[in-house]
Amino acid sequence: MQPAALSPEHRATAWDRLTSEALDVLVVGGGIVGAGAALDAVSRGYRVGIVEAQDWAAGTSSRSSKLIHGGLRYLQMMDFTLVHQALQERAVLLQHVAPHLVHQLPFLYPLQHRVWERFYVGTGIALYDALGWSTGSARGVPRHRHLTRQQALAKAPGLRRESMVGAIEYYDAQVDDARLAFEVVRTAVSLGAVAVSRAEAVGFHRDGDQVTGATVCNLETGAKRDVGARVTILATGAWTEETETLAGHERPVQVRPSKGVHLVVPKDRIASTSAIVVRTEKSVLFVLPWGDHWIIGTTDTDWNHDKARPEATAADIDYLLDHVNAVLESPLTRDDVTGVFAGLRPLVAGAGVVRGPGEAGAHRLRLRAGSGEEQTTTLSREHSVSRPFPGLVVVSGGKYTTYRIIARDAVDAAVEQGPLDPVTSHTERLPLVGAEGYEVRWRQRARLAAAHGLSEDWLDHLLHRYGGMVDEVLALVEGDPSLGVPLAGAAGYLRAEVVYAVTHEDARHLEDVLARRTRIAIETVNRGLGAADEVADLMAPLLGWSDAERLAEVEDYARQSELEASAAAAPDDDAASDLVSATPTRLVLP
Repeated sequence: MQPAALSPEHRATAWDRLTSEALDVLVVGGGIVGAGAALDAVSRGYRVGIVEAQDWAAGTSSRSSKLIHGGLRYLQMMDFTLVHQALQERAVLLQHVAPHLVHQLPFLYPLQHRVWERFYVGTGIALYDALGWSTGSARGVPRHRHLTRQQALAKAPGLRRESMVGAIEYYDAQVDDARLAFEVVRTAVSLGAVAVSRAEAVGFHRDGDQVTGATVCNLETGAKRDVGARVTILATGAWTEETETLAGHERPVQVRPSKGVHLVVPKDRIASTSAIVVRTEKSVLFVLPWGDHWIIGTTDTDWNHDKARPEATAADIDYLLDHVNAVLESPLTRDDVTGVFAGLRPLVAGAGVVRGPGEAGAHRLRLRAGSGEEQTTTLSREHSVSRPFPGLVVVSGGKYTTYRIIARDAVDAAVEQGPLDPVTSHTERLPLVGAEGYEVRWRQRARLAAAHGLSEDWLDHLLHRYGGMVDEVLALVEGDPSLGVPLAGAAGYLRAEVVYAVTHEDARHLEDVLARRTRIAIETVNRGLGAADEVADLMAPLLGWSDAERLAEVEDYARQSELEASAAAAPDDDAASDLVSATPTRLVLP
């Protein structure tokens, strides 16, 4: 499979193709589930289009805890099916689909009580391991082991000795969520799908009860076009109710957005070689290694404000700091926080939960009693698939880890609508574009580094971001050695990565590069504002920006950075939301 280059010219062509080609499946929504549905459908041989109102993965799919995991706490909720399915997907991603982006990660679970807690937690983690190994594909993830307090402190000397009596070490996996979502889109395009970002579905076509496509607005130009499709799949996450209502359904799936906030702090502030799990009164808190940083999160609270702009507040930050400081030898302060990000989980409340297709191919919908008073921490992380009208499939809820299963179920439901020839999904063995050639290039990294004047550390960095597509990035450096230099304002990334984001990864705006193609926005102070001018200078000629447009991009990003800083000082969600709503931005930002 030859990876498609999603360049500015490619986007223009894709926009024209949306209306010139007869589509079998139109996917609305470019997060991980929508991307997965597009890939699943095109890999079955269907003609597929996918549109996204913002940038790819601009919402929830770039603001998660960046974990690929079964979810230990779901065992406590007795949801064994979800955990087993998620652990199976963990293995599929690690071994076949995205080995360059998904990597195993050791976790330390500190124990606070002797005997009974070690037995209780140990039994749960043993079951967790057993569910993973029972999939027959858990190779590469070691089994858990029990540690004394001294052994735990040897792995995590930054923990307070008094905070534990011992620990259990177990393994899960980590991912750059935005990159995985984008590579799913790029793989779909490489197989023939038509993909256009910043293209919003503003209406749906009907022929009687049959949904026959959508009217799509190009938010970059304002142009509108009618896109016909035999089946339309809505995968709009937190916006499911709005898009389903737009399609004419009077009783849409009820989605309870839950806000999750994470902090980012420098790596040297916590001494540990493992991720750490911290118990809270409601759930668990993770302390996760992230390059030269730690990610600490998450919260889980209702969000009843603008879904496009969830913000972290002072209360969120204090909550996270208070809980993590309870176990740290050297407490963190607000001055240690490099970055903060907030996202929304699209939890299904009081709606159907769908299991995968049965042997006969029929979806089985299990209805749950739901209450608006339920806490978001108790709501199911399973997914819902419904068919409110002929030609329309709506998918909502679910976990990032199980995106491929959710996507498969959505396309299965589309096939069951009747107009598509039945073809079985096989994405569990379909590697993403960066997975192909990754292992070979990994073994060659010393030679590649020497050939391009880079250190092996830089090759490790590039391979873990681009996998087998590293050759395309290195070709840019070979053509212009100045691109092999780190960004002055964000030394963890090469200048070539900015250029590549525009020429190959459909980056259209400064936010796209700083927040999702790279993670400069959360890894450097002031959301990476110190790198904004240099990044804009690299992007401008590639996107044809005038001096005024380039300046507008930087100024708008600066306003967004100031806004997030102000929201982080607000006492609660109401105050933060009032602040955000009173500050319009020029661009469509997540």
